[in-house]
Amino acid sequence: MANEIKDQLLTEIYKTPDSILKEVLDFLLFIRAKEIRQEQLDVSLLSEPILAEEWLTPEEDEAWQHL
Repeated sequence: MANEIKDQLLTEIYKTPDSILKEVLDFLLFIRAKEIRQEQLDVSLLSEPILAEEWLTPEEDEAWQHL
């Protein structure tokens, strides 16, 4: 299925005028960046409880109190 979609995309790319290709590329890069940001957010949210165990302690509060 994925190869079929890629082949179809390539066919359309070759038929598309250069004036439109930049916009298509920009859109594709935007979607990929959005996906990467979501993955990074997911990792951050999953690690938050573990980090909280070490960071949310009276010792940590005291160590950073001067800031």
